[in-house]
Amino acid sequence: METQPAKKNISSYIIQSQEDEIKRIALELHEGVGQTLYSLYTGMQFIQTAVDQPEMKGYVGDMAQMMEKTIQEIRLLAVELHPPALGTLGLLPALKSYLKLYTSTYGITVELQNEGMEVQISERESITLFRVCQEALANIARYADTMSAVIFLQWKPGQLSINIEDKGKGFDVNAGMQKSSGLAAMIERMCLISGKCVISSKIGEGTTIDISLPLY
Repeated sequence: METQPAKKNISSYIIQSQEDEIKRIALELHEGVGQTLYSLYTGMQFIQTAVDQPEMKGYVGDMAQMMEKTIQEIRLLAVELHPPALGTLGLLPALKSYLKLYTSTYGITVELQNEGMEVQISERESITLFRVCQEALANIARYADTMSAVIFLQWKPGQLSINIEDKGKGFDVNAGMQKSSGLAAMIERMCLISGKCVISSKIGEGTTIDISLPLY
């Protein structure tokens, strides 16, 4: 029979393996596929200027626009999978970058508040916190029926607290935990980095996600 520490190690290994693969795919999309499509796009633009026949010029122009739109979609997907800012600039800049994408995608405005000085945390902790925030925001877009939310980060000596709140329609947390593996995954992810995730919700009043991580 597997012990709790063994199960925790296995879960941690599986999640880390998934994150490594997601990061690889995001990098390949951004640096590989994205750059190749950009080369094709500039080639199409060159062809468009070189063609004299109006009908063909319009056709090539349409193709170039489609290519440009595809490049933008791939870049957005790469950011959603693994924001480059997360590893270089930290959690707060990565969240700011992601929220621009989130608002443009779902039309939901998210007010990001920060109190205290951001301190350096490990990449594993950063990606875990980012994924939990990402899941909370995805649930707001899917189920909350609201157009606004607030994320509040508080950096205190020894602890980072993150509060995500919406005033949407709320839900029964116990019933939600039975139906959604995403809610359980948020709690599980935080446990694996010695943090906590508490989900509170009231029907008709909204939902609050309280995340905390000890800082050493």
